[in-house]
This record gives sequence, C-alpha cells and structure tokens, in this order.
Amino acid sequence: MTTDDQTPRPGPLGHALDPLAGLRRPGDPGCDVYLTGTVFLDIIFTGLDSAPVRGTESWARGMGSSPGGVANMATALARLGLRTSLAAAFGDDKYGEYCWETLERGEGIDLDASWTVPGWHSPVTVSMAYEGERTMVSHGHEAPLPGEGAPGVRRAPAARSAVASLSPGQPQEWIAAAAGGGSLVFADVGWDDTGAWDLAALPELAHCEAFLPNAQEAMRYTRTECPRAAARALTERVPLAVVTMGAEGAYAADGRTGETAEVPAIVVEALDTTGAGDVFVAGFVTGTLARWPLADRLAFAGLTAALSVQEFGGSLSAPGWGEIAAWWQRLCSLTPAGTPMERAMERYAFLERLLPCSAPPWPRARAVPTLGFRGTPGAATVAQRDDRTA
Repeated sequence: MTTDDQTPRPGPLGHALDPLAGLRRPGDPGCDVYLTGTVFLDIIFTGLDSAPVRGTESWARGMGSSPGGVANMATALARLGLRTSLAAAFGDDKYGEYCWETLERGEGIDLDASWTVPGWHSPVTVSMAYEGERTMVSHGHEAPLPGEGAPGVRRAPAARSAVASLSPGQPQEWIAAAAGGGSLVFADVGWDDTGAWDLAALPELAHCEAFLPNAQEAMRYTRTECPRAAARALTERVPLAVVTMGAEGAYAADGRTGETAEVPAIVVEALDTTGAGDVFVAGFVTGTLARWPLADRLAFAGLTAALSVQEFGGSLSAPGWGEIAAWWQRLCSLTPAGTPMERAMERYAFLERLLPCSAPPWPRARAVPTLGFRGTPGAATVAQRDDRTA
C-alpha cells in the first residue's frame, strides 16, 4: 500500500524527493541500501553504424566516460533519493580518483565502507553501442581486500535493504549476514558460463526477499519455456520473483500472496543500454521500500530503465525525480483522450501523487567525454555532454 504522507520534500542527500519520507521513524537505520562490488571506469562509444570490423578503423559520433560496474546501481539508487552505502575498492590512479569523487561528492553516495588500494589500477570497460546492441571489452585485476582496521574502512552499516549480484558457485557470506541483520536483500544474476543453470549453486537465494533475473536466465534456471511460468517457479525459492522480458516488459509473482503483475515496456529510442538492468532493479527496490503495490513497482522500474537508455553510460544515465517529473508532464500534455497512450497515463497515474507540481530544475551529471581539463577546478565532476548526432 502507498502511504498517506507522500508530500514531496527534499531527499536525504539533497535530491528532489525522498520516497521514504512518510515511513522514516526515529531509530531506523541511517542507510536505505547497502551494496558491494567492483567499480569500473566505463568508456562508451555511441553512434557507430555497425560493429567494428577486424582490420578497419571505426569512428564513433559520440563518446562518454563515467563510473561503471556496481556504480551503476549505486548511482541509480541515490538519484531516486535513497541513502546508499557502497563498499568497493578504488585504484589510486586518476580513474579511481575520478570515480570516487563522482560517486561521493557528485551523487552523495556513502563510501565509508570503501577503500583505496595503493598501486592498483582501476578496472576499465570500453563499451560500443550500435544497432540497439552493445559490445564490451574489459580489463582489470582482482583487488586485494583491505586489512583489518584499515583507515577509512568500516563494516557494512545496518540498512533497510541490500542489493547483491549472485554468481553460481561463488558464495557471498555477507548476504546471509545482511539478511540476518534485518535487511531486505534484492538479487540479480549474470549469465552462467558453466552452462549448468543449477539453482542449488545459488544458495544465497534462501536469504533474499526478491530475485530479478532476465527471461532467458529465469527460464534456464527453472527449465521452463515461458518467462511467466519461470517467475512462478522461482517463488518456490524466493518470496518475490521479477522477470524482465525486454520489449515485452516485466512480470512479477509474489509467492506469499499469490499475486502476479505484468507491465509492458515503454518504447524509446535507445542511445546506450549500458546499466539499464541496474536502473530497473533500483526502481523496483525504491518502490518496494516505499511499500507501493506490485504493479506500480514494476511500472516505475520499467520507466526509470527506459529513461536511462536515452543517455550515455550506465551510472550517469540514471534518471532522478526531475527527469521522471518531466516525462510525466510531457505525457500528460501530449496524450489525447481516447488514444492508446491514455491507457499508459492510467498505468502511471500513481506518479501524480508522488511528484512535485512542476519538474524541478535539477541538472544531472552526465557521462563526460574526458576526465577533466587543465586549469579547470573540479572539471572531472562537472556535467558535460559530448556533441552527438546519434
């Protein structure tokens, strides 16, 4: 259920709206979401007419750089007004410095549980977007763990929730600890390179509130031929299963209540799909913590993901409440009565009671074509846009 107190107000990190404002009570955890993982420096090329061909040189019409990896999820959560804590290693090179400053100073993400590794270079991913697809090349080395009591590093904070990325056969003890401490754990999963697709290799699901695979992953893990059937089968392992279905939207099943919900995708012209799945999860986490109905959570997650693919990069393409309000106002002003889009307005009508009366002027940092200019203080964190025709 939604709460009665949904009056827009400044968010906890200075963002335009705090979605949990009506739920916060004295003694609540100071952190809304905790997550851990690897931060990459993403370099994104867009506007390519086709995939690069061996032995030739391709020129991209657009380029951007931004923090990537787990930073995609952390930024998406923070931009939706959630108090976000990230534990990650950062290199002591310029890439690491840029990522740290962008996340901590630019996005208000708590990095007290993160650490800097002397002499370790930041992992890098080069992503090339073309024809609605993307190809990525990455390089990096596993970061050494911080020593006990290392400066600037503390244990994971108490949190309302946690987000985990599961890997078959790679146990993560912190997930059980987070769930035991009262956190709702939301998990996604990557492609199983072993080909086993065995749910027994994901024992952490026993500690999760929700599992959010894509359709192919869900069907392979459950040996089903339909993503909806896969979602229902997954509720035997986790209370809430959400399956993303690409252009078909998303489907969710609640194993505790038997409720199901399905929401179609929002069709947009995609510039770069990097991080869209992370933004979807962030939107769903936000709606769940705010106690919205299941269908509203799905719709909101799909909307935030759709808005994100219209910008460069993964982390800095994530929308905030200003972009969401602008989309809603544009939809309301351009939708004639009696058209199919009117049904879309009905689906997203719940935004009306959440959003400010007018879209707040809240410029967001976007992926930068370079990390800074000589003699320009703070240039590494100043919002810039590359010229593009894509």
